[in-house]
Amino acid sequence: MKLVIFGLTISSSWGNGHATIWRGLLNELITRGHDIVFFERDVAYYAAHRDLVELPGGLLVLYREWEQIASMARRELSAADAAIVSSYCPDGLVATELVCESSALRVFYDLDTPVTLSRFRAGESLSYLGERGLVDFDLVLSFTGGGALQALEAELGATQVAPLYGSVDPQTHRSVAPNERFRASLSYLGTFASDRQESLSDLFVQPARAMPDQRFVIGGAQYPQDFPWSPNIFFVRHLAPADHPAFFCSSRLTLNVTRRIMREMGWCPSGRLFEASGCGVPIISDQWEGLDQFFKPEHEILIARESNDVIAALQRDDEELRQIASAARERVLARHTARHRAEELEELLANARAGEALEI
Repeated sequence: MKLVIFGLTISSSWGNGHATIWRGLLNELITRGHDIVFFERDVAYYAAHRDLVELPGGLLVLYREWEQIASMARRELSAADAAIVSSYCPDGLVATELVCESSALRVFYDLDTPVTLSRFRAGESLSYLGERGLVDFDLVLSFTGGGALQALEAELGATQVAPLYGSVDPQTHRSVAPNERFRASLSYLGTFASDRQESLSDLFVQPARAMPDQRFVIGGAQYPQDFPWSPNIFFVRHLAPADHPAFFCSSRLTLNVTRRIMREMGWCPSGRLFEASGCGVPIISDQWEGLDQFFKPEHEILIARESNDVIAALQRDDEELRQIASAARERVLARHTARHRAEELEELLANARAGEALEI
């Protein structure tokens, strides 16, 4: 199968969750013998923080202006079995027009479904979706499940919708030796987002202040100067995916905090959940609808509703935390690896091409 993709970025993991997801999924598809072409606009922000310059076994096309690659994109599409336009693709509208002119299966992958729906409901324009919404796509994939799938149909006109959640590449995210630089009782890895700040303050900053003798570490990009740091909170400015295992494995416990808009919609497992589990690190997470369909609370993951829940988790003994981490890792490796997602995508594309209805 030849697959042509027009996405936000795969070359830079700086300040976005798309790149790591694409890397694991496409590496697996390439391993399975598929021909992959990924078109990415070479924007200055990602160019300055690029941690991947080629797609091994596939083709990564970086371009400054759409006109530079329009002819090439048309040629690649002429031989494609399927074409994917992703959310936040800078040239999503023109890419969609070109895809619709081709004979390839037309697919939209929304890695930001809660944001898409929220902005649509607010009457805001979307740079990656035109006035026709999702009507012209044969298949719509969503990083968010649950009620979001029906909303994409009812509100944006999608005709075939299915979830394609995040995953973990076990070759990348696995247990490794701790790194003293990242050593922490509790860690948190994530780009700063204003709508996560309240939860991050409750579940990370307050426990740090209540436990001044313990070390807390945040890794990520775009944190403001006025973030409420305390003397025992240490900051690591952005980590490339290759450093994620050492970051997680240097933590006794790691925290997952979901953006408010995603938490309210539910069924939105962050890729960090799967990555940390793959590394064998126990997780404590905020709660949202559908979380128990991915991890069993108290057995595979701990749930935090307030700061005291985090403090209590940190007071658990090492063996108890180890058992939770082991159970989560077993589940992730059995259900949520890049191989599982590649197999799901293959089946979804095959069914869509055959005109078979999807069950969601």
